[in-house]
Amino acid sequence: MPIQYRNPLLKFLKWRYKHISNKQFINISSAIIGLLAGLGAVTLKNLTHFIQQLLEGEFIKEIHSAFYFIFPIVGLLIVLFFIKYLVKKRVGHGIPSTLYAISKQKGIMPRHQMWASLIAAPLTVGFGGSVGLEGPTVATGAALGSNFARLFHLNQTTRTLLIGAAAAGAMSSIFKAPIAAIVFAVEIFSLELTLASMVPLLLASITAILTSYFFFGDDVLLHFDIQDKFYLNDVLFYVLLGGFSAIASIYFSKVYFGISDFFKRFKNPYSRLLIGGFLLGAIVYFIPPLFGEGYATINNVLKGNITEIISENIFHFTIDNTWIIILFLLGLIVFKVVAMSFTFGAGGIGGVFAPTLFTGSISGYVFAMIINASNLFSHQLSLTNFAMVGMAGLMAGILQAPLTAIFLIAEITGGYELFVPLMIVGSISFLVSKKYIPHNIYAAQLAKKGELITHDKDKNVLMMLEIDKVIETNFILLNPEMSLGEVVNNAVAKSTRNHFPVVNQDNEFLGILSLNDIRSIMFDKNLYEKVKVDSLMHSATDIIYYEKDSAKEILNKFKSTGSWNLVVLKNGKYFGFISKSRLLTAYRQKLIEVTTT
Repeated sequence: MPIQYRNPLLKFLKWRYKHISNKQFINISSAIIGLLAGLGAVTLKNLTHFIQQLLEGEFIKEIHSAFYFIFPIVGLLIVLFFIKYLVKKRVGHGIPSTLYAISKQKGIMPRHQMWASLIAAPLTVGFGGSVGLEGPTVATGAALGSNFARLFHLNQTTRTLLIGAAAAGAMSSIFKAPIAAIVFAVEIFSLELTLASMVPLLLASITAILTSYFFFGDDVLLHFDIQDKFYLNDVLFYVLLGGFSAIASIYFSKVYFGISDFFKRFKNPYSRLLIGGFLLGAIVYFIPPLFGEGYATINNVLKGNITEIISENIFHFTIDNTWIIILFLLGLIVFKVVAMSFTFGAGGIGGVFAPTLFTGSISGYVFAMIINASNLFSHQLSLTNFAMVGMAGLMAGILQAPLTAIFLIAEITGGYELFVPLMIVGSISFLVSKKYIPHNIYAAQLAKKGELITHDKDKNVLMMLEIDKVIETNFILLNPEMSLGEVVNNAVAKSTRNHFPVVNQDNEFLGILSLNDIRSIMFDKNLYEKVKVDSLMHSATDIIYYEKDSAKEILNKFKSTGSWNLVVLKNGKYFGFISKSRLLTAYRQKLIEVTTT
């Protein structure tokens, strides 16, 4: 029997090609991926709750306030050891690592990402890290989808679609909001919303939510029942809430980016752990509601149960003054992003989705409290409605996913009673935030490098080009002291090229010598020893910098200079040339590759 029939996978692939069309197999795969993503979400949530229950035993409860300081540091230390000695590879931060895989790695995600976050994220959050589980859940599902596609030899376009399906499945399982989950996958991962992509996303979302119902029953993450109707008189205040949400979103993003940049200065992971862990421990010790994900706090806000939140302080006293309560809630808004950023800076694994909802719910609630307490208006606002809509405002501003925000909150509330205010607040927050923060918190670093995938297909194809594959290095190098005779005999006679880079002893680029520069004198032997390269060479019309120039910028340089070849410098040294024809050929090949399913 031939060898290929002995491999069960190859036998299955041969059977599949005969009996199942590519479209059918993608649909089946999406349903399986949704199931796996749902199981991943269940595992992450249960493991986190298990750790939290262990840390809240009877003995520990009696002295629990002291452990608010200790637990986060212990958890972060375990995560550091787990990654360093067991995983031995970098564990990406949820959604940003998934976006990078789509844009620069052809949708290929490392295998360890399928299980590493399942352990690292619960350790981070369970021990009090002030981050969420949604990002790691999406990353786990995405890694499962990517490696499932690799296992069955599916192409890049299908891999990307299955990654999106996994993301939709993860969000559907977490929030039991299947429509919002699909919108999330389309908005965040820039998937094309066509019938071919809609069906796989829908199937993944369905199987994931059924998995969630199987394990958790009717239990939901966010508990909210609409008690107050939307009144037309509230429109002006929802407009103001949109502006308030935008300010909170800009603050959230700026602080996160600033603290992230601060921790990048420390190359030693133990230094980051000590600094970030100590600061995080101090914050959650003095402000216990910032301990962990914060969904208990969010649900208390949505129920209007502020007393329980306020009483969670190291002194355990209850505050009766409304304005002091408002100041305390504003403090939660201010310090949540700080605690989250310290968690990431110290090496924790988690996501920003839960902190966004936390900040949004309190922002909406405290905004309504301020209006009601000011007595400037006779009209009283619904605190819980504004808390719920506030979550959409922060999602639209921080994640820059307004449609996800609108549909998620609409599905959680079980109806469309708040649909109009959701649209008002979400759109205003998004538009204002976008003006000051061009890219969402997931994609900012990729956007800086020109590696962010968007809904612009041409831009995406250019971004996905592998520049290394279009750089040509088989050029004969000249030095400025070479004579014309040496150029003719050792370069022109031995090369099929019509231009030659001129470099010094340190391989630093000095200029270019082309055949046109010597055509009129190259056969005059009287000049062979008299004329040197440095008197003939000319400067480059433009230079491509390997480390920072994207394919789009390279194409613009060709367009602006009219050149057919441009020199490439890497680390300040000569590296090679890129020709316009080779770049355009690679673009056409990549365009065919990413648009073929």
